Amino acid sequence: MNTNDTSKVGDIVAVATSAGNFSTLCAAIGAAGLAKTLQGAGPFTVFAPTDEAFAKLPKGTLEGLLKPENKTKLAGILTYHVLPGKVMAADVKTMKAKTVNGQELAIKVSGGTVTVDQAKVIKTDVAASNGVIHAIDAVIMPK
Repeated sequence: MNTNDTSKVGDIVAVATSAGNFSTLCAAIGAAGLAKTLQGAGPFTVFAPTDEAFAKLPKGTLEGLLKPENKTKLAGILTYHVLPGKVMAADVKTMKAKTVNGQELAIKVSGGTVTVDQAKVIKTDVAASNGVIHAIDAVIMPK
């Protein structure tokens, strides 16, 4: 293994898998067929809902989304959590940001707290070789 920093850090999917608190997200990425995309060159910024965030969804919502017939809908929701490019916490400002699914989400910075739509960013700058992950406390839904 090479000793430079990027060789030590895996891609977004590998980092999310090894983090331990994104197992539901990783299962959803697999079910939506997005693993190859998020393992690609990127760079990507992923607002990653934690397992606790997925647990807040109404009962049966996640199970329904994980069904093969809902693959397109699930992919739309997940790509709403992804921005093209690498945006580190220090570069975040209040703004609208275009997501990979084509819709805009609202990023708000207020007194040291960052929200993405209605979700609070709870951990920032989790480095990956092809981007960055910011953990959020809720699943955000496209319009």
